[in-house]
Amino acid sequence: MGKRAKLSDVAERAGVSPTTVSRVINHKGYLSEKTIARVEAAMAELHYQPNHLARSLQGKATKLIGLVFPSLENVFYAELINQLEQSLAKRGYHSFLTISEYNGDKERDSIGMLLANQVDGMIVGAHQLTEKDYGAIHAPIVSFDRYLGENIPIVSSDNYAGGRLATRQLLQHHPKKIVMITGNNDPQSPTYQRFQGYRDEMAAANRDAVWFSMADAKTPLQKQLKLKHLLTTQEIDGLFCSDDMTALLVFNVCEELGWQIPTDLKLVGYDGTHFIKHYMPKLTTIKQPLEDMAELMVELLLARINDEPLTDKRYVLPISLLDGKSC
Repeated sequence: MGKRAKLSDVAERAGVSPTTVSRVINHKGYLSEKTIARVEAAMAELHYQPNHLARSLQGKATKLIGLVFPSLENVFYAELINQLEQSLAKRGYHSFLTISEYNGDKERDSIGMLLANQVDGMIVGAHQLTEKDYGAIHAPIVSFDRYLGENIPIVSSDNYAGGRLATRQLLQHHPKKIVMITGNNDPQSPTYQRFQGYRDEMAAANRDAVWFSMADAKTPLQKQLKLKHLLTTQEIDGLFCSDDMTALLVFNVCEELGWQIPTDLKLVGYDGTHFIKHYMPKLTTIKQPLEDMAELMVELLLARINDEPLTDKRYVLPISLLDGKSC
């Protein structure tokens, strides 16, 4: 497990004394521009962030965990973050939440801010940066859903099995044309694994796998317009949405068109949050084990913080079907 960079690490990298590094940080005394540049370069390379409060703790744990996620508008992320905060609180830790808005620069800034506050570790659900970016961070990290580096454990649900199960649920009703609505089909994304499951299940049934990407639709209105165009120009009677929020928009479009679900259109979503269970129980969806994933991520991160060995680097939890009668 990588340790957070210390002032002495910066001094060694820059080839100067710790006192010189401290003088650069605190802008005290005369130093040449060359020396200042060397120290600042070493700080950047090591992702070292000076923090007066953390220094006053004299090496003690801050009991603070950074959470880096792309959005709170996505109900699944909101519920996962809530579970993470509760799980951390039970163990005496506080959470520092940052939102990257699917933007690499904001993700980098979020991480820099967390390191500046000397968090004990991070749980990362935003994935715009590269393996190289995360590999240079000297702090324990656990990733949600994507590969971030060789020494960073990943927790996810079985997205591939979920894609197959959702497709199987549609196929059992023998619809004439099934389409999957996808998001960003980046091979490293969880929705891509759902897409792969969909394609393989369709192939096993000797059916053509047809899909439609919503990646360029940035707002619910844009998505709804694209869905309306799709449903009115294609003879679709089976639809698999890679997330529940898109499936809710399908309900809106069908109501506008005067269609009945599941009579005119069989529909399956993905995520199975508490929000869906309580406010749209008629949606058939694939449920991710949200509470179990949150607990596991916290347990793994605390193990890394305490230098405990991990049995694996990839942890995949099983999914299940919530039969809401929309399929």
